[in-house]
Amino acid sequence: MSLRVFILAGEPSGDRLGGALMAGLKALRPDVSFEGIGGALMQAQGLRSRFPMEELSVMGLAEVLPKYRHLKRRIRETAEAVIAQKPDVLITIDSPDFSLRVASLVKAGSDIRTVHYVAPSVWAWRPKRAVKMARCIDQVLALLPFEPPLMEAAGMDCDFVGHPVVAESLATDTETADFRARFDLGDAPLVLALPGSRRSEVTRLGPVFGEALKAFAHFHPGYRVVVPCAAPVADLVRAQAEDWPQNTLFLDPNTHDAQIFAAIKRAAFATSDLALAASGTVSLELAANATPMVIAYRFQWLTWQLMKRMALVDTVTLVNLVSETRVVPECLGPDCTAENIAAQLDALAKAPALQKAAMGVTMQRLGQGGEAPGLRAARAVLGRLP
Repeated sequence: MSLRVFILAGEPSGDRLGGALMAGLKALRPDVSFEGIGGALMQAQGLRSRFPMEELSVMGLAEVLPKYRHLKRRIRETAEAVIAQKPDVLITIDSPDFSLRVASLVKAGSDIRTVHYVAPSVWAWRPKRAVKMARCIDQVLALLPFEPPLMEAAGMDCDFVGHPVVAESLATDTETADFRARFDLGDAPLVLALPGSRRSEVTRLGPVFGEALKAFAHFHPGYRVVVPCAAPVADLVRAQAEDWPQNTLFLDPNTHDAQIFAAIKRAAFATSDLALAASGTVSLELAANATPMVIAYRFQWLTWQLMKRMALVDTVTLVNLVSETRVVPECLGPDCTAENIAAQLDALAKAPALQKAAMGVTMQRLGQGGEAPGLRAARAVLGRLP
């Protein structure tokens, strides 16, 4: 019998996970067929999306209210389609506001097996989410190695399948040499600056990053600052250039072919000696390139107060969590000042070795060197089907 999979994703990161998972399923079960919702990468694997995935990418606090009725209708329509088609498995990918609502309706009206890809971060805050999720999800595919026991304790099967960062391409020696030659960097040491991909992040972090980097450059004049801008904020980052160190190199994706810029960005990550980055999964990209980092982030006052009260861990950086160390320094909330950041960068420039060791452990524990996460996820799904 052929394998019928209904699979859905609601944002680009989910589309990437979904595309890799679908490729893995096709490799293991050539008779598989797909229905569902996804973006270009999932469609390239044979999915005909029931409606544009971009309709679901508005699932945010500021955007959801004007679209509420439309999104609620899409949730209902999707659940009804799943129940009518009776697939062997429903796979939902991240986007819990949409995915888990669909899964809940499907479970209420059928006995279809449900799998959710990406465990909620119950290790960080709101641990009861796992118990609520277990009402509609049978199996979880986890990106982090310490997540399965937490999901299993809530009543779900859970398999660690590896983090997608371990499958991402790294720069070749030729690419790094071309990068330095293209931008006339010589053999200067480089500090990578990554102030975020959202305008609100860059607005809050850009000025303090600039001041911190100027202070760092005063004591380390040989360093060049390199900023691979995210496309949505490239204009904003450039507008802050007057307050950044002289000779800062801004890499703008809007002025390069997409493939060329991807190679430039890979090379920037690989050849940089240090990095100053906004908190987020970029820490794992830096770890994959063995680039020592300082993590910084400013929050709205109320958000910071809530985080302090609700947080279950003492660090927000995945390298620290996965390696079970605290070697990546964090300047968060009221500690996110130019003085603190510059001091941490200075200390890191003098002693990067300890952090490099922790990054190596992190990548190993996330699955580097093993089976590709998409294929491993496919095995996990197939291995638990009835």
